[in-house]
Amino acid sequence: MTATYSPRPDLIQAVYRVLSDQLIDPEKKAKAIALGQTTDTWTPNERSGLAKLQKHRGEVLGIDEKTHVSGRPYEYHLTIGYPPANTEGDLPTLLTMIFGKISLDGKIRLEDVRFPDAYLKGKGPHAGITGIRQRLGEPSKPLAMAIFKPCVGLTPAELAKMFSELALGGMHLVKDDEILPDLPICPTEKRLEACLAAGEKAFQATGRRTLYAVNLTGSISRLNDKARRLAKLGAQCFLFNVLSYGFGALEELRSLKVPILAHPALAGAIGASPDTGIGYGVLLGSLMRLGGADIVLFPSSYAMPALAKTETDAIASALRKPWENIKAVFPAPSAGIHPGLVPRILADYGPDVIINAGGGVHGHPQGARAGAKAFRQAIDWTLRRGNFGGLSEREFPELTAALRLWGRG
Repeated sequence: MTATYSPRPDLIQAVYRVLSDQLIDPEKKAKAIALGQTTDTWTPNERSGLAKLQKHRGEVLGIDEKTHVSGRPYEYHLTIGYPPANTEGDLPTLLTMIFGKISLDGKIRLEDVRFPDAYLKGKGPHAGITGIRQRLGEPSKPLAMAIFKPCVGLTPAELAKMFSELALGGMHLVKDDEILPDLPICPTEKRLEACLAAGEKAFQATGRRTLYAVNLTGSISRLNDKARRLAKLGAQCFLFNVLSYGFGALEELRSLKVPILAHPALAGAIGASPDTGIGYGVLLGSLMRLGGADIVLFPSSYAMPALAKTETDAIASALRKPWENIKAVFPAPSAGIHPGLVPRILADYGPDVIINAGGGVHGHPQGARAGAKAFRQAIDWTLRRGNFGGLSEREFPELTAALRLWGRG
């Protein structure tokens, strides 16, 4: 059975996948969600019928009952419309409304969220794909990013030396490891200063900019002041563990207009189950973009660990699809990436992608600078030929050494 209701573009529309071991009445379930997440309780009371509550009530917009397969749960896709007036225009109140207490209600998963045009005004990243490209002076090619490996336990001077090698090798961006906080051995401000200086020297030598993404950490009460201080010191990009700190913190950081690289730490705890939680396309796609991230990191479908390709496709689509006034965001597939995967990455993501690597750069037999060169060579050769056919070892020694070590694809 499929029941379709009239669309309501003025409402926030949430799509849920509900599984049940027993046959249920999906319309009753949908109404319980719509009313329970807005104005009503599980049992009526004297105020339940007040007319003034009508504009705040959720509404059932669609019910799609999937064909049942013997031995598997019953599956329903429910679309509920919520009044934007029930939020403060921020992501925390939005998420509480559309997936707060019902996230505890058995096998229910938030698969999609759609927004009225008016709700989107003033949201999204400041830089986005276009702004990041402008900062780097790279108008169209895929970008390459490296992670400091190792990172925790090193001093600012040691990280700056590593940054220099990566920048001289041609990396477009270099980021802290997400697990590096503001430690006495490597204070955030000191490593920012050291890496910016290394980046400037590399620019003078090569004419190419390399952006440094410094990890923003600390007490939430001091986070914005710290971010402002780092911005005044020249911070070019913030690496931020959005799910650890919350989407509200991401929205606050957006106001500083420093590009934000969103890390997916904790995403597996929220989105990994196929039966519960939030779909990765929403969690790491729509919500990150709406909150102000300019780059979103996530495991690729051929990474270690890997996400299913359906999930990575959903993330990339949500980050880059046309979406009213909201700028497109760079997807950054990561984890286990090496130069031999570049043709596959470009085939899957196209040119508007940031290829992120750690061991695949630092583990190069000739060192990190050669590892960075190998990635740049892989990008250039793939754009020219589509694969590694006809590659000359004499012309590209760093890339051929990487392919010899890690293989192709």
